[in-house]
Amino acid sequence: MSPAADDLTIADVPSAQRYEARAGDDLAGYAAYIRGEALIAFVHTEVEEGHEGRGVGSALARAVLDDARASGLEVLAICPFIDGWISKHPEYEDLRYTPDSQVTD
Repeated sequence: MSPAADDLTIADVPSAQRYEARAGDDLAGYAAYIRGEALIAFVHTEVEEGHEGRGVGSALARAVLDDARASGLEVLAICPFIDGWISKHPEYEDLRYTPDSQVTD
């Protein structure tokens, strides 16, 4: 039985361009990103088999968004999980990247 989200350690691993959630030494999940000076784009979130349904994804989303806020970064949520999580937690909507360009097709 894998631990609950409360037992996770979540850390940024810049060399892998992702945040990792670990239960002890086990990788429980990760959120991959591309980071710029003022923007972080979350491109994929994955919860490892055996850790699903235990809040790992939500713990990751909250941690990465809190870190983006603390770093002064806007968030481009390419990953459907992160995008949906923000939509369900309006207190994080202010982090969404909004383009300055008014160009349309």
